Amino acid sequence: MNSGLTTLPADLPVPQHDGATAHLTGLAMPDLTLLATDGTLVNLSRQLADGWDEIPGARGRTPQSCSIRDHYAELQALNTGVFGLSAQTTDYRQEAREPLHLPFQLLSDEGFKLKAALGLPTFELDGMTLYKRLTLVMDEGKIVKVLYPVFPPDRSGEVTVGWLTTFAGAVG
Repeated sequence: MNSGLTTLPADLPVPQHDGATAHLTGLAMPDLTLLATDGTLVNLSRQLADGWDEIPGARGRTPQSCSIRDHYAELQALNTGVFGLSAQTTDYRQEAREPLHLPFQLLSDEGFKLKAALGLPTFELDGMTLYKRLTLVMDEGKIVKVLYPVFPPDRSGEVTVGWLTTFAGAVG
């Protein structure tokens, strides 16, 4: 595995909140089915009856994905479901998932169904459109929290667990 893809440079610029996700909190997830890296179809609007969900990743082999992986047991203990989201093909995602030993499925949205339905933020790189890193926390198919921008990405799992723990304590 190339450590350059999982290690953050010391001078990584801090992203500024650009307001691109301000409209998401409170929205219901759209009734869309996406293909996961294991070949199953996942409909996020129907997936969440048990509680929280969604750690959509950004691009492939990222520190964010590894952070979620490293905190996966804690997320499971909080009764969550976890998925990564990518605009890349399922085959490409599968190739990225295996070497990183990610315990969660990656959903392919190469047709940008969620971007169209929810207005998720994207960026352009080398002629590709990719999703910006964000974390959607959902309860019963409704977005209850958007963690955006995700920075630093290698603390995404820790920050998400912290928020979920606080939220669970507030409602429990």
